[in-house]
Amino acid sequence: MMDVIILAGGMGTRLKEVVPDVPKSMAPIKGKPFLEYLFNWLSTYSSVQTFVLAVGYKSEIIVDYFVDSFNGIPVVYVNEQEPLGTGGAIFNALKACSSDDVLIINGDTYFPIDIEAFETFHRNNKKPVSIALKKMKDFDRYGTVETLQDSIVKFNEKTYCKEGLINGGIYIVSKNWLEQEKYPSKCSFEKDVLEKNVAKDLLAGKIFDDVFVDIGIPEDYTKATLIV
Repeated sequence: MMDVIILAGGMGTRLKEVVPDVPKSMAPIKGKPFLEYLFNWLSTYSSVQTFVLAVGYKSEIIVDYFVDSFNGIPVVYVNEQEPLGTGGAIFNALKACSSDDVLIINGDTYFPIDIEAFETFHRNNKKPVSIALKKMKDFDRYGTVETLQDSIVKFNEKTYCKEGLINGGIYIVSKNWLEQEKYPSKCSFEKDVLEKNVAKDLLAGKIFDDVFVDIGIPEDYTKATLIV
């Protein structure tokens, strides 16, 4: 059984021209908040025991909508009083988690991978961090990830790429390992945790072919209404 941390504290500044003034994860898609699509996908897996939402900006909108459960799965809210970065938000939310391994998901991307297959991969690779990867073509919004067999060996900065692997924003992390590491209360999970540990052979990556939707900018938010 795993707790799931969903990073849902984003303001959605770049989306204000096309969506109401709501947390980014609550941007409406076909009459439902984006976050509901994540819940629907995740709640199909029996191993998901609790949704732990890392919230901040206008968190009351999320709380009022989902209250304390979704499809029988408890929903817990961990509020940040000021922006903590992705790393700080995760460390803050980790206090509400009890499972040995924790699934972590960005609240503004929809990448409906097979969670059971990802769990099996994580157990078998025996590394403290597993990352879901996505193969992309003709992109410049994301940095690329280099792998050697199942190990992640390098993260590259954003630049135009004809074809490459990107970090899909879904992780399974050993709670014990993450709690033992010492990081600032405000930090980036990608920069301060993942990139600083990549040379230590602690990160594994599994490629998934599922659709990948990122609603971070208006153009991609518009595309999401056609895909999700």
